[in-house]
Amino acid sequence: MRREKHRPVYMIGIAAELAGVHPQTLRIYERKQLVEPKRTGGNTRLYSDADIERLKLIQELTQEEGINLAGVVRIIELEEERDRLQDELEILREEIREMKREAIKAELLAVRSKAIVPLGNVAVTRIERT
Repeated sequence: MRREKHRPVYMIGIAAELAGVHPQTLRIYERKQLVEPKRTGGNTRLYSDADIERLKLIQELTQEEGINLAGVVRIIELEEERDRLQDELEILREEIREMKREAIKAELLAVRSKAIVPLGNVAVTRIERT
């Protein structure tokens, strides 16, 4: 059975082991708001698979790339903003596609009802008889 990515299931010791860090490091990351584990009724921290992925990213950025925690916070904020903007862009693109479909339908309906006669680039002048 596949576990949901954001479902909190790992206690701090297991999460630290999976992420390759000391449990105290996870507490520091939580204070810096780099990760926000869920809490049980007894105040036990529980981490999800998504949290573990984020912890591994933090470790990569700090250990392999030499970025300090303030830089990591900013990178994560920018990635979240990028993801939000990409989602918004996809919604707007779908709205544009729907508007185009509706415009085509309206044009076809108008042509069929002879309310509009397509003339291309021809200019039409109204001539009055006297």
